[in-house]
Amino acid sequence: MADKRLYRSRNSRMICGVCGGVAEYFHIDPTLIRLAFVLFGCTGSGILAYLVAAVIIPDENEI
Repeated sequence: MADKRLYRSRNSRMICGVCGGVAEYFHIDPTLIRLAFVLFGCTGSGILAYLVAAVIIPDENEI
C-alpha cells in the first residue's frame, strides 16, 4: 500500500497550503475544499480549525 501523508501543499497554495494539501490527500479539486472551509468558516470555528491545521500539518518540504 502506498504511504499516504497529509502535508501543506507547495503547488496549490493560497494562504498556508492547508486546503491544497487536504485536496491532494483525498485526490479531489482544491476549490471544493476551499469552498467547504469558507462555509465552515462562517460559523467561526472554521477559522480556528484552519489556523490549527496550518500549525500542526507539516510543510511538503519537511516530509
